[in-house]
Amino acid sequence: MITTPDLWHHYGRTRATTDRTVPATFRWAWSQNTGPGAETLGDLTGLRVGDLGAGAARHAAHLATHHQPARVDAIDASAAQHAMATDLYAHLTPRLRLFHADAVAHLRQRPSTYDALYSVFGAVDFTDPRDLLPTAADALRPSGRLVFATLAHHLDGAPARPDVTHTDIPATTPHDEATTMRRWVLQERTWTTLLGEAGFTRINTDLLRADVQGTRTADALLVTATRPT
Repeated sequence: MITTPDLWHHYGRTRATTDRTVPATFRWAWSQNTGPGAETLGDLTGLRVGDLGAGAARHAAHLATHHQPARVDAIDASAAQHAMATDLYAHLTPRLRLFHADAVAHLRQRPSTYDALYSVFGAVDFTDPRDLLPTAADALRPSGRLVFATLAHHLDGAPARPDVTHTDIPATTPHDEATTMRRWVLQERTWTTLLGEAGFTRINTDLLRADVQGTRTADALLVTATRPT
């Protein structure tokens, strides 16, 4: 049972009141405006897909609606985000399934289940990669792919970390109290090493430059890796 404060309680709530549509596009860039899209995942027709840290499940809803997968599982540990996703997209069942669960716990119960797993600044950013990445490899079928977008540097401009340590970033409890949460903002070579240690091969990284300038804009890393056959 998840007993820690839900630090995602406020996130996305304003948008959910004004935009209830299934997004027409899928983007990996931090701005969500430009750059590569769902084609990075490959042909999803008839495949089982998992969104790790799905939030309000907008990306998952897009895939379920526009890319003919057998099923997309949208997984999020936040009760508030899961409730928001349910309110917005429960009508897409059974092609879209919504799970209120910790990503690692969910994947551990489903070895060799998924053809593709992905995270768009989601659970990969907010879970110790030494726990998540090996579990993700086990949850993929042979030749299954993990694809994720993650920050290439901290939002305040500080460089990504060369070692596997988290950064404490500001957060707010449901009662508007200031606190922090852990985020892993790691260098490209650190991600590559971790993925190799987790059993992945064919590891590739691309830098997605910010398309706008200003506070809290960021470059992103788009990372792809494959579970061997």
